[in-house]
Amino acid sequence: MELVLAIGIGVLTSCGVFLMLRPRTFQVIIGLSLLSYAVNLFIFSMGRLMVGAAPVTASGTIDPTHFTDPVPQALVLTAIVIGFAMTALFLVVMLAARGVTGTDHVDGREQR
Repeated sequence: MELVLAIGIGVLTSCGVFLMLRPRTFQVIIGLSLLSYAVNLFIFSMGRLMVGAAPVTASGTIDPTHFTDPVPQALVLTAIVIGFAMTALFLVVMLAARGVTGTDHVDGREQR
């Protein structure tokens, strides 16, 4: 399970970095989104990967090795909402910049 998650984080990170280095603004926005998803998965994996374990307990012995940490789950949920709002804002700014410059190239000029 850990290997699959590590490979998934690596693939999302590498694809995000590749797309952020592209000359078009839409590709840069998608690259930023992929990179934020990779960071979310990384933060989520910091709470230990346990299948079928409860995040909190009401009674019984308190042994932290038997429970998952709920804080990374809350952080990832917050990051997903913030990432969605950031992507929407970037898309609006991209459309406004395309209307002003007439191109979607990152520096505002087409290559000759």
